[in-house]
Amino acid sequence: MDIKDKILEFMREKAYNPMKTEELFKVLKIKDKAQREEFQNILDEMEREGLIYKTKKKKYGVPERMNLIVGILQGHARGFGFVTPDMGNIETDVYISPEDMNGAMNNDKVIVRLSRKRGEGQKIQGEVIRILKRGNKKIVGTFESSKNFGFVVPDDQRVKQDIYIPKSETMDAHTDDKVVVEITEYPVKGRNPEGRVIEILGNKNEIGTDILSIIRKFDLPEEFPPDVLAQTDKIPDQVREEDRKGRKDLTNKKIITIDGEDAKDLDDAVSIEKLESGNYLLGVHIADVSHYVFENSPIDQEALKRGTSVYLVDRVIPMLPPKLSNGICSLNPHVDRLTLSCIMEINSKGQVENYEIFKSIINSKERMTYKDVTKILEEQDAVLLDRYKELIEDFKLMKELAEILRNKRRMARGAIDFNVPEAKIILNEEGRAIEIQKYERTISHKIIEEFMLVCNETIAQHMYWASFPFIYRVHEEPDSEKLKDFNNFIHNFGYHIHIGDEIYPKELQNLLNKIKDTPEESVISHLALRTMKQAKYSANNLGHFGLAATYYTHFTSPIRRYPDLVIHRIISEMLYNKLNQDRIKKLNHKTPEIASQSSIRERVAEEAERETDDLKKAEYMKEHLGEIFDGMISGVTSFGIFVQLENTIEGLVRVSSMDDDYYQYDEVHYQLIGERTKKNYKIGEKVRVEVVGVDIAQGQINFILVEE
Repeated sequence: MDIKDKILEFMREKAYNPMKTEELFKVLKIKDKAQREEFQNILDEMEREGLIYKTKKKKYGVPERMNLIVGILQGHARGFGFVTPDMGNIETDVYISPEDMNGAMNNDKVIVRLSRKRGEGQKIQGEVIRILKRGNKKIVGTFESSKNFGFVVPDDQRVKQDIYIPKSETMDAHTDDKVVVEITEYPVKGRNPEGRVIEILGNKNEIGTDILSIIRKFDLPEEFPPDVLAQTDKIPDQVREEDRKGRKDLTNKKIITIDGEDAKDLDDAVSIEKLESGNYLLGVHIADVSHYVFENSPIDQEALKRGTSVYLVDRVIPMLPPKLSNGICSLNPHVDRLTLSCIMEINSKGQVENYEIFKSIINSKERMTYKDVTKILEEQDAVLLDRYKELIEDFKLMKELAEILRNKRRMARGAIDFNVPEAKIILNEEGRAIEIQKYERTISHKIIEEFMLVCNETIAQHMYWASFPFIYRVHEEPDSEKLKDFNNFIHNFGYHIHIGDEIYPKELQNLLNKIKDTPEESVISHLALRTMKQAKYSANNLGHFGLAATYYTHFTSPIRRYPDLVIHRIISEMLYNKLNQDRIKKLNHKTPEIASQSSIRERVAEEAERETDDLKKAEYMKEHLGEIFDGMISGVTSFGIFVQLENTIEGLVRVSSMDDDYYQYDEVHYQLIGERTKKNYKIGEKVRVEVVGVDIAQGQINFILVEE
């Protein structure tokens, strides 16, 4: 236990009352001048971190015992915000009204004084009393020029105030230019933030400016630092003789990859055999990135900073330099590659009877695509059947095993399988969206999905019982209040889930089975998904609710996910008996930090990917203004109804445009009801809409209802 932990433990004791520095010196018997100075420095540092709080009377205590909470502020487009507590007795978000923000901005780390509840069953309310760390040093937005100054309207609607730019700090930007602004003065009550333009991205209507704005908004690094590239240049392009030592040679085995047609970072390969016993021998072979990326090296530090590869609609921002991600680490066909293999013997019930984890070297026999494998298995494509005749039996075995793993292992224990449609956005050479398709999950996708799932579970279970430090992929049980709200909602459709002291994932899966192929399936699936907590990384094994799995990790994508790379490193050290007590102690300290950073970067990547998708969907619909589409009501609010089209695009019909009656929002039954006609609009109903407005920058689409 370090000094900070000891101080926190002392201040959390029930008998402790806030003390001044001199009182702490006396109680803790710190007499030496140098020790007192060091202790004061630690207190100052802990105060800056929000671990302790110093009152106006200069007394120290822990926030959670002083009616305070510390957390990250998540702003809202309408000016208010919520703070998620880092720790303490408050398990729910705290509402911050616009009047109580006190200069705080979205993503700031703040201290909040708890005040009151907003009403029965509503959020606890608070006021920001201190800003510990600013979350926004740079802002992306649209520049507006005036005679003596300029200002920038932030793209992020959660940043409510325009940023004032002195005339000398505009970089000669013009009205409607997209710019990056560095904040020089943060807002206080009655005064906007001030900044200076540091980069002009281009006119907001120019092709490419839109995606570049999102890249800058989320501070996604496009280039690798010189030291990372210098280290990368020294890495060989081919497997050397010395790299083969201590590895099982699997180069003669029938091992293949199955990926999307455009994928270049191939980090997983599979093999399969049928044993005389009737069991299946499944091999999952994952790129051994840890062989090339050493802990704390420039490449490793940059990979931790990035956390994950980001897959935007028109480009990939990789976690590792392309020489690694697309080259020596990628399991390209017909070349030797270093791997970490997990070979599992699986019976007809989907149970793993035996397994082995080891370092290996493979030579992928084919680079298969999801499209071709599906054509072979479901369409019996003659050309492909002939071309891959030596692999046909393997594909049949893979399908057979994948169905066993899904039905007899995963679904049988109650895992949840959300059937939420995803979009595939087709761009032309200029980068404009020309087609939006519903992304189909085919049998080949399901094969790889099931194989990776069982491998991840096997690895996680092995490492848990080995009692070594590790990083797990966890998904905690949903919040009981959210489940009750969800139960009330589905009651409108005649459905019900049993909620007792604990909720079982099988309850939700049974519901999803009941709604399959019904008009309300998409809506209920989406809402069920939103009811769930977000999965994250953790140094503690908390289980995975959605998969109904006791043990789960991410082992299978070390090229594009940092936790997987760390996991490979730990497993390699275990295999080579390098996990001594000193190393274990170091890992116990590092793994929680890595898990936290990886979870944060995953959220950033997801948000950036979602925003680029929304932008391109809006761009696509801009070309269809005035056209009529069939859709389904996917959401109902007091201000309108959301309608989802067959291609997954969603738009809003505002109540103000529904001029055949005055409509009231029935929040109990999630519907709008006409005062005079009693006509109602509720989730799951089919409607026809006309596209009447598109805001590409905000990714928003407006519809009006069209009578049948």
